[in-house]
Amino acid sequence: MYGRDDWTAEDRAEVSRIACGHDASMLPGGPHPLIPVAQFYARDVPGLPFPEGSDLLQVLWCPFIDVEDQGGSDAVQLRWRRAGEVAEVLAAAPEPLYVGADELVPVPCVLHAEQVVEHPAEHDLDPALAGRIGSWDEDGDRGYRGALSVAPGWKAGGWAAPFTFRDSGGPDELRCARCSAVGEPLLTVGSAEWDAESVSWRPVEEAHDASTTPTEVSAGLGYTLQLYACPADPRHPPVTVTQ
Repeated sequence: MYGRDDWTAEDRAEVSRIACGHDASMLPGGPHPLIPVAQFYARDVPGLPFPEGSDLLQVLWCPFIDVEDQGGSDAVQLRWRRAGEVAEVLAAAPEPLYVGADELVPVPCVLHAEQVVEHPAEHDLDPALAGRIGSWDEDGDRGYRGALSVAPGWKAGGWAAPFTFRDSGGPDELRCARCSAVGEPLLTVGSAEWDAESVSWRPVEEAHDASTTPTEVSAGLGYTLQLYACPADPRHPPVTVTQ
């Protein structure tokens, strides 16, 4: 290794060039295509708030960090459709010429929807009940948080992620940017389908050495990304939060 005092003028120029990143003038112009993230049919996920006349939800986003904390931007879009009206199915989805974050480009995989029972995070419980659960699980062996509470990984609907503190009427409550209705969890993109604490959520069909990140999506470098839909009108832009 060489100390910085050993760098030549050419070395310094090269490091400066790398640190500057891409020259914006070299990037292609025009609209940036959205990429598909998830697709759900009402027959598979009947608990989602499908608007009347729709039975297919397609979630699209722009693969830049803009998707991670937004109050209803166009970076994340919900397409509620009627499956029978999809006349032409593309063999391959349009690909952007460049992306802002490789970890926001999902690896294509097939979804096998499975309905599970989960319970709220402790902070969403009545304080007295949360206290009793804490006493029951005081040694940590029973694992309410990891084994019984909010399911990890990718999830449609269900309870809010453990980090989402949404005091009713509080300033941090997640609300629709268009009509101010309180958002409800629509899609959770977890950093892993299970980990050491939540291994009980591993599907029995999966091999013990199966990947815990089949989509290879990692929002915020290992955090959880949640999309909240407007209960008044799911067609309103979703609110996203990452932590």
